[in-house]
Amino acid sequence: MLLGRVIGTVVSTQVYEGLEGVPMLWVQPLAKDGTDKGTPIVCADATRQAGRGELIYYEGGREAALALERWFVPVDHTIIGLVDSLKAPVWKGVEP
Repeated sequence: MLLGRVIGTVVSTQVYEGLEGVPMLWVQPLAKDGTDKGTPIVCADATRQAGRGELIYYEGGREAALALERWFVPVDHTIIGLVDSLKAPVWKGVEP
């Protein structure tokens, strides 16, 4: 499980078969202390509920493709769920 924050949406002009209706979101991966980690990535949103600014957890690789309704579609990352609350010693930019 990996943590990230939704920073935007991605709109494509063509959609691969099996990904119709699946939102693609621009996500900033987060380090264990809540700071940005690396460059933003595109995630398929299996929850269909994530929005800009929300804290989410996601999976990558084969698990990402298995999380969607149609298995083995060509995705590298998929949002699995929304984080309702987080209890950690100190997280920068995240309200307790």
